[in-house]
Amino acid sequence: MSLLAPARTPLRPRTGTAPSTDWLLVLVTGAILVIGTLLVWSSTAANDALTGDHPTAFLEKHLVNVAIGLALAAAVLMTDHRWVRILAPLVYLGSIGGLLLVLVMGSTINGSRSWLLIGGMSIQPAEFAKLAVVVGMALLVAERTESSRRRRVGNLDVLLMLAIAGVPALLILMQPDLGTMLVLSATVFGVLAAAGAPGRWLSGLAGGGVLAAALVVSAHILKAYQIDRFMAFTNPDLDPRGAGYNTTQARIAIGNGGLFGQGLFHGSQTRSGFVPEQHTDFVFTVAGEELGLLGAGVLIVLFGILLWRALLTAVRAQDLFGRVAAAGIACWFGFQTFQNIGMCLGIMPVTGVPLPLVSYGGSSMFASLMAVGLLLNIQKRAAVPKALARA
Repeated sequence: MSLLAPARTPLRPRTGTAPSTDWLLVLVTGAILVIGTLLVWSSTAANDALTGDHPTAFLEKHLVNVAIGLALAAAVLMTDHRWVRILAPLVYLGSIGGLLLVLVMGSTINGSRSWLLIGGMSIQPAEFAKLAVVVGMALLVAERTESSRRRRVGNLDVLLMLAIAGVPALLILMQPDLGTMLVLSATVFGVLAAAGAPGRWLSGLAGGGVLAAALVVSAHILKAYQIDRFMAFTNPDLDPRGAGYNTTQARIAIGNGGLFGQGLFHGSQTRSGFVPEQHTDFVFTVAGEELGLLGAGVLIVLFGILLWRALLTAVRAQDLFGRVAAAGIACWFGFQTFQNIGMCLGIMPVTGVPLPLVSYGGSSMFASLMAVGLLLNIQKRAAVPKALARA
């Protein structure tokens, strides 16, 4: 059974029109960007070793990343929907090319060969692969279903969609980037469900995923540091100064915040630099310590609203491509947000995935804002009853 039933082809004209721009989605995205900018600034301002005695160094770089990301989002928003579908294969092939370059000439950071250093900039092609897989799978199922005027996704459709996802997934696994692989797997499962893949395929993929994980562990494919992270997840006290250090310090930082927090730029753990990678993977700990339970809760609520608008965009979509793409973006953002916040709270293993729209990093920011631009593009063309448009 699918999460979102596939659109009938051809679609019947609908009465009324949806708003041309989802301003709530725009405002929520802007609020998350503002909070993220403050958190990145706070987490780096007192770290002289990181900033080179320039407290606003990372703030300035982050603002540049946000500005470029917003420009990319605006470009996607203003692109005619026909060009979006025409350019989708090029985006997919470009991401494959980037992943291949990583394996040939990439740089290894934190045990994963995931980065390309070009002109002093670090680019992580795996971040763009998430968006490429979503639009690639959505385009394939839309083209095959609409051209044949079928209402159901067949077995061949599912196999072709899995092939589209399988190529970048294999390249990401070779880096190895386990965190991105988990996010991509959850996203692919959501895209298949939204497209209307038969339930036996979804059940088989879920079972196959569990079996594959067991085989990876038994075959010793994972590197030692990745196994240590999973062991530390089950018991952080097993290696408190090693693999369990990040999780332990993250919990301490969030616990220090209490209900109202210690105040922005005044977090004791943050100012002392006890939490590693706090401006990237563990940026949520800054929210927990300095903004407290209420402030961190507001950030989670904002992400909840963003996911709601993404799913509503999928429901309102005028064509199958838009419906599946919007649902895929919702699955991507939803699982990655859960994974990032979960590892900060100690309820998920440390896998090194950024918090969308919040963590420092150009590749993640660009891909996330392009995804938001695509949601706005899909919503702009939707035609729904006025009652639903006001929802």
